[in-house]
Amino acid sequence: MELISSRNNPKIKLARSLRQRKTRQESGLFVVEGIRPVGEAAQAGAQINAIFYAPELLSSDFARALIDEQSRKGTPCHAVAAEVFETLADKENPQGILALVEAQRYELSDLNPLNFPWGVALVSPQDPGNLGTILRTVDAVGASGMILLESSADIYHPSAVRASMGTLFWHPVAHASFAQFADWAADHGYHIYGTSAHGTVDYRQVAGYPRPCILLLGSERQGLSVEQAAICEQLVRLPMRGRATSLNLAVAAGVMLYAMLEDDQPNPAT
Repeated sequence: MELISSRNNPKIKLARSLRQRKTRQESGLFVVEGIRPVGEAAQAGAQINAIFYAPELLSSDFARALIDEQSRKGTPCHAVAAEVFETLADKENPQGILALVEAQRYELSDLNPLNFPWGVALVSPQDPGNLGTILRTVDAVGASGMILLESSADIYHPSAVRASMGTLFWHPVAHASFAQFADWAADHGYHIYGTSAHGTVDYRQVAGYPRPCILLLGSERQGLSVEQAAICEQLVRLPMRGRATSLNLAVAAGVMLYAMLEDDQPNPAT
């Protein structure tokens, strides 16, 4: 086993450069760090470009078996000195394994009520950590996936990937403009439910959320615009009884997705 001990090794420099969004976009690769996320990527059949691991830090039999399995499949698996691995890791006390994975791109044309009966659409999200957290909740409630509209945050940002806890590999995340989304939703008969401080109905009083449906959440700063609210079948509000005027985007999404789970029934008209 040849150990990479130089921080200037070309493979190490490539992995480190993937912290930058521009490099991720140009290479089509992103970093997945940690035993469980790398395991989820492998189980989901994601295209793993390479694995880096630090024998000194790696204490998991599962992780060692995962490396052996990927190596037999022909995936380059690079042993790295602990001090070099720590320059690649995004968090403290790393578990000693990370992978470079090929990004999978989805378009709205890939989605329809049969393979995407319900999910969440986010307008101009800013915080990549929120993206991963919401996708984890999408997975928890058994929803279909996520649509990013006019997005400025990157689902493949290390914070988003880490927050998703591996669910990124099991649910589609599509990108579109709001106009494209509005046309697609109308063409496929989606029911759109938006959240707003000006919503006319408390979310607990909604009669139901028939499928196919989309939860539409506005930007963290401005919420839904008049144009965006106009395509919603219903605007609902979350009660705010304290001094705060709004919830964190991921928290609001979690409350609503669980409320929509209670009505997880197909639309009789479809």
